[in-house]
Amino acid sequence: MKQIVECVPNFSEGRDPEKIAAIAGAARAVAGVKVIDLTSDADHNRSVLTMVGDSEAIGRGALAVMEAAIARIDLTTHSGQHPRIGAVDVIPFIPIRNATAADCVAIARSVGEEAARRFGVPIYLYEDAATLEERRNLSNIRKGEFEGLGEKMQAPAWKPDFGPDRPHPTAGATVSVARMPLIAYNINLGTADFSVADTIARSIRHLGVGFRYCKAMGVELKDRGIVQVSINMTNFRKTPLHRVFECVKSEAARYGVNVVGSEIVGLTPAEALYQAAEFYLRIENFSPSLVLETKLMEVD
Repeated sequence: MKQIVECVPNFSEGRDPEKIAAIAGAARAVAGVKVIDLTSDADHNRSVLTMVGDSEAIGRGALAVMEAAIARIDLTTHSGQHPRIGAVDVIPFIPIRNATAADCVAIARSVGEEAARRFGVPIYLYEDAATLEERRNLSNIRKGEFEGLGEKMQAPAWKPDFGPDRPHPTAGATVSVARMPLIAYNINLGTADFSVADTIARSIRHLGVGFRYCKAMGVELKDRGIVQVSINMTNFRKTPLHRVFECVKSEAARYGVNVVGSEIVGLTPAEALYQAAEFYLRIENFSPSLVLETKLMEVD
């Protein structure tokens, strides 16, 4: 069975359709790479591209995305709700089929080393690929964002894993990572009061007193006149979507605020949605084998 590695570059452009299309087009032009999703958000000013291929092809695809993004994104004029340190902010590699976490660590390091050499961009490794314990958490690397990166990198503790000891002047730095599937899950609240979203985010995230596998922050969606609890679910099996959703809904009710919707950015494993269906529908003895499409995939 064919090897499949997923790569999900997050790049700091969510408003210019031509730039977004050009960056995605660079990935599509790489033999052996298939782009399966592209999501952009103007408030975050960020896009998330999802592509798949084998180890060799996905490495070439990642470098193609970086080259196209670095040529088009200038962080000195960039603003948005999402924290970032780079034009290509983070570039994760995820094992899907016939690939291991170790395979993805090797890809993350190989791509990071080549990108630093080719583009002059400092590269940090985090999560499974991290070389230092304090770099396992992305928020530690992003602290200070692009604007504070130059000063931060003067400290020996923040010497990059690959590349120059100073930020690229317009592209900042990039974080290369090997990890298991992450779900970018946002919950929208029926209020424009940022403090409500921020307080709830602090209460559910692991760095506060919340869920072990949940990262969260409050975000203003100014075009819609509402706020959002923006969440990264790093292990949906141990911290499922429905548990976090119910907690956010309960906390919002304390302020007289309703949840008006939620969204998934990029793609999600079907298992995470099966968990939610089982919880809300109270389906007894639920199994993915009950799903028609699952059965169809088993048919020769």
